[in-house]
Amino acid sequence: MIANVHGSLVTKKRGDKAYWYAAEKIGNAVKFWYVGPDGQETRSRVDRMNELRAQAAERRKERSRLARLLRAEGMTPVDRGTGGLLLAMAKVGTFRLGGTLIGTNAFRLMEGELGATLPLGSVANTGDIDIAQFERLSVALEDAVEPSLAETFSALKFDPVDGLDRDSVWRWRQSGQTGMMIEFLTPSFDAEEGIRDLPALGVKARALHHLNYLISDPVNAVALYRDGILVQIPRPEKFAIHKLIVADRRRDGPTSFKAEKDRQQAAFIVSTMAEDRPSDIWDAYEDAMARGPRWRERIGRSLDRMPDTRDILLACRAE
Repeated sequence: MIANVHGSLVTKKRGDKAYWYAAEKIGNAVKFWYVGPDGQETRSRVDRMNELRAQAAERRKERSRLARLLRAEGMTPVDRGTGGLLLAMAKVGTFRLGGTLIGTNAFRLMEGELGATLPLGSVANTGDIDIAQFERLSVALEDAVEPSLAETFSALKFDPVDGLDRDSVWRWRQSGQTGMMIEFLTPSFDAEEGIRDLPALGVKARALHHLNYLISDPVNAVALYRDGILVQIPRPEKFAIHKLIVADRRRDGPTSFKAEKDRQQAAFIVSTMAEDRPSDIWDAYEDAMARGPRWRERIGRSLDRMPDTRDILLACRAE
């Protein structure tokens, strides 16, 4: 755990003894992690930590250089609020432990993977952040974010939604004018969708059908904020097909604004990938269609509303 410390190493006096701590700023608060009592063994650990920090500084410089190049090439940066939250979550290990960014914020980070500039307007706008993780992976890791996401969200002025225990809720909303919402999700392999534990992230998550298809085999992406933040996102081809399913599943109806945005995102990815990666988008479509009649029905109903996208998708079969 010590090797992951990003902040300063400091000593604190207690009586006539000194103790080493690692300090890091999260939001407006400074958190301290105990390293050990002052002495030869602890100082050796501190020296090693300083070496790691020096290497991290070099890596950060290189990352910053690459981020500048991406900005110069026109890649879209994330907004300050989203960037600050993703940075805080990356620091405590959310993405290292298998957390995958999904939803519109993942779509916004697909420019590099797709080699295309995303469309402007509401199709790429969102105020929410959705994080998904496999429940079984979360249990098997036997590791956890530190400090807890509850502490991190508290420092960033997020409050739990529909729950009193900060360690057991699955939705958080930021106070103030932005009202940004963050939600945690996990695949459901049972007939019922409910609430599950994600011990590695220290939160609960809403279980959803079809989500296992989306977050299996994710890819890395860079969120352009400060020096760049490495996150995980779904593969764009799976994201597109999953959006067809989500659009049909919308509880507020397939004609809602959110369902329309789902279809627009799917249409953009399908048309883009049909140009240079037609086999990838076709394989993802075939995979989903082979998973059962309910999958085929939902995808088919969405494509009935998208005849141009259906034609583009079917043409990928012959490529």
